[in-house]
Amino acid sequence: MICKLGRIAASIIGVVSMLGTGAVGAQGAYPDKPIRMLVAFPAGGPTDVNARLFAQYMTEKLGQPVIVDNRPGAGGNVASTMVASAPKDGYTLLYNTSSFLLGALAYKSATHTPLKDFVPIVRTVGVPLVVAMYPKVPAKSMQEFVALARAKPGKMNYASSGAGTIDHLAFAMLESRLGIDLTHVPYKGTAPALADLVGGQTETFMTTLNTVLPFVQSKQLTALAVGSKARSPLLPGVPTVAEATGIPNIELTAWNGIVAPVGTSAEVVSRLNAVVNDALKDAVFLKKLEASGAEPYGGTPEAYEKFLATEQVSLAASLKEAGIEKQ
Repeated sequence: MICKLGRIAASIIGVVSMLGTGAVGAQGAYPDKPIRMLVAFPAGGPTDVNARLFAQYMTEKLGQPVIVDNRPGAGGNVASTMVASAPKDGYTLLYNTSSFLLGALAYKSATHTPLKDFVPIVRTVGVPLVVAMYPKVPAKSMQEFVALARAKPGKMNYASSGAGTIDHLAFAMLESRLGIDLTHVPYKGTAPALADLVGGQTETFMTTLNTVLPFVQSKQLTALAVGSKARSPLLPGVPTVAEATGIPNIELTAWNGIVAPVGTSAEVVSRLNAVVNDALKDAVFLKKLEASGAEPYGGTPEAYEKFLATEQVSLAASLKEAGIEKQ
């Protein structure tokens, strides 16, 4: 009888143990399903290219697919709003650029507050902007371009990946500082803006080095200046914007990062931060970045949070200087 009771007790303990294990298994360790990473620009653009590099690495290291979801529109606000309202479980991320901040600063319709509605995970990379010109425009240097623009105020145009984006702001700043008047032609993303520039529908475009490089190498576009502090080894014959314009200490760089909805657990943030920082130490991964002119950043969530706060103040001042009002 005692043995029989012992066997019954053991069975009950076994069932309870299995139930407990099932509960833990059902919840699982993060991640236990695919992760969606939104990008505020169309496929094929510079942000999309970088996001897909990180998504591939994260997929391999996390053991779950990290799927890039392109959601362009409203200067980045479409993607930002979607992520801000997503569940706070780490399965919806935003691969962000400065449009994450600029969208809220430049659009009256913005419903998100970047520094309150998101938790920073990591700053990923920075890519210098390049002033690219359609080859048939009779300007083969920044000096010639500025002289031509001054002789034809309001007649020349420049493309951007969208109103309120970093390339729009950068060119508007140059207009202000160089005393030239150009017509702004906004697009819904870098890829369509670049296609029209190569086709001659627009005259110039300031976009990232990794985007413009193959077109410069194939002579489809002319690089007038690069926005980094020093000349790029990928375009050693192209002067910096500071060199070409005489504007001291000017640096025009597009930075990327990853954020999640505020309320996402510290454990999830830490896990994602660690994986991205590992990528930025991986020799094979770094070669892929360097081939496109991207500079690796990395760092802690706290460091990215401080950067975003400082950058928001700087971008607000730049918008004011460039005369870009909320639309």
